Amino acid sequence: MDGHDYTAQRYSTLTQIDADNVSGLGLAWFDDLDTYRGVEATPLYADGVLYNTLAWNITTAYDAKTGAKLWTYDPRTPREYGRYACCEPVARGLALWNGKVIIATLDGRLIALDKDSGQPVWTTRVFPEDSQYAFSITGAPRVFAGKVVVGESGGDLGVRGFVAAFDAETGAKLWKFFLAPNPEDKLDGEASDGIMEMMRKTWADTGMWRELGGGANPWDSIAYDPELDLVYVGTGNSNPHARYYRSNNEGDNLFTCSIVALHGKDGTYAWHYQMNPGEEWDWTCTQSMISADLTIDGRLRKVLMQAPKNGFFYVLDRATGEFISARNHVFQNWNEGFGKDGRPITSEKVRYGFDPVLVAPGPGGAHNWFPMAYSPRTKLAYFPAYQSEFVYALQPNWKPQPFRSNSGWGGFTGEAGKKRGELMAEANKIEKTWLTAWDPVKQEVAWKVELPRHGNGGVFVTASDLVFEGTTKQTFAAFDARTGKVLWEYPTQSAPVAGGITYMLDGVQYVAINAGWGGGAAQIERGAGIELPRAPARLLVFKLGGTEQLPPLAKVEAIPNPPPVRGTEAQITQGAQLFAETCSVCHGQNAIGGVKDLRHMTPETHGKFNDIVLKGLYLEKGMANFSDILSPEQAEAIHQYLIARANEDWGRD
Repeated sequence: MDGHDYTAQRYSTLTQIDADNVSGLGLAWFDDLDTYRGVEATPLYADGVLYNTLAWNITTAYDAKTGAKLWTYDPRTPREYGRYACCEPVARGLALWNGKVIIATLDGRLIALDKDSGQPVWTTRVFPEDSQYAFSITGAPRVFAGKVVVGESGGDLGVRGFVAAFDAETGAKLWKFFLAPNPEDKLDGEASDGIMEMMRKTWADTGMWRELGGGANPWDSIAYDPELDLVYVGTGNSNPHARYYRSNNEGDNLFTCSIVALHGKDGTYAWHYQMNPGEEWDWTCTQSMISADLTIDGRLRKVLMQAPKNGFFYVLDRATGEFISARNHVFQNWNEGFGKDGRPITSEKVRYGFDPVLVAPGPGGAHNWFPMAYSPRTKLAYFPAYQSEFVYALQPNWKPQPFRSNSGWGGFTGEAGKKRGELMAEANKIEKTWLTAWDPVKQEVAWKVELPRHGNGGVFVTASDLVFEGTTKQTFAAFDARTGKVLWEYPTQSAPVAGGITYMLDGVQYVAINAGWGGGAAQIERGAGIELPRAPARLLVFKLGGTEQLPPLAKVEAIPNPPPVRGTEAQITQGAQLFAETCSVCHGQNAIGGVKDLRHMTPETHGKFNDIVLKGLYLEKGMANFSDILSPEQAEAIHQYLIARANEDWGRD
């Protein structure tokens, strides 16, 4: 499993590599993955074979000792689904069950492959191809007791979240649980029907949630307790983000930003805990959920631990959902404490209106999807932490757009824009990032190591008290699990954001990690114009005494001269608005950075611009055809805006 076992602790009992010899780790083998897209998957190991998956769900099996490819399966994920992936068309992992490798594709298919041949055994759909919502799947499927459990992504564009279970042997649907109420005020005939009335009472009668689905999509972490037969579902942000537009500033809006426990046998409701009632800051509770047995106040407790985006570390009773404790691990200004029932007391000063306000953490989150680990030896949890603030305000007279990012946020112009700039200058002063070791019993930092940039990768820990993590220094590093001392560091030529693993084969311990800088954190870096040159993504496998060498980085090509500005002021202004609504999710705010920095287009690309945007000329590269929502005149306005931006910034990069 991507968390190693049902506890999802990402803890390995292997000890061959330890503090005394970890400095001798070297590269055993690597594979160039032929992509600059983000690679976020945790590889899986079984019976001498390493399984890995990339953007567009391309999946490969390797001889885990030599790196020889045994098979590759390409599900031909439609490239236009890249439009629906907020943070690149990534895949965070695979599942293994009874001789089958199970993938969940971006376009909503579950596919079981024969583990030896890579040939499909069965295929089923998680959501229909013609859904009214902009669904996608980026999280790893999980297999619990013969059931494949999977959630979906798309909350920023507008979805009604759900989680579903399928028979691991046949692909037949077993149950489905909706995590937001039916906009038509009716039952669905699904496992969530029994709790629908309670859910519905927490939403206003009027609001754009009826059009956009409300959110609460479980886009990453799902966990399981086999003794309790409970499936734990971490849910995502609300949609639209602004509660003013979503739900008339009313209600808790269940089950956004919550952990929901469901009975594994039939998917019915067991309990829930909502981290942020009335969520409106793009905070998600889809981060790693780890089970452990901890002695708290002299009593052994079966707990579930999570550090979601809102900056707190939570400890809950995993049988009942009872709130045990929570404490912030970064600076925050939204929480004024917890009631006796564990309900957070949300400060009214972060409930934004049309006047901009500063909120901590920002939408990137204090801890995003990057996997967390826990060691039963040190009794510490380990995760990358990010301290930040962000300016929130409402967009006056905002109207949602289908299949586009829908937040309702504004305050970018006029007096509001001026205040935003002043507040963001203040916010930039507190930005920091760490690898944090956290004591979940004492609810305090045990140690932390400061790192230079947001986006440091997932973590795993071993019984020899080593913590491994990819860093934004473009390295893969080993830390002392008790002190945080850096014991080994390897230059990877790209920041590994994924979670790594370790495995033993023929008496040799190996460590594997995907080094492929991408996803949401990378977009922040690209948007700031500070991304480092990097190599294409690679799967890297290490062992003691490994002698393989990576090739040198390719030289960075010179930025081409932009064409002259010929668009009118009105055309460029229109293009700026259209770009923000349609293109910025992949190509960066203000056209800075992104998957491809469009300020740096070649003359050849400028000449083909409309064919690329309106005819799908680069569809195989993941650039969708936008002719369904853009007219030729609008595409040309975007083009003229990009030309203007290129000229504004020429020579500044």
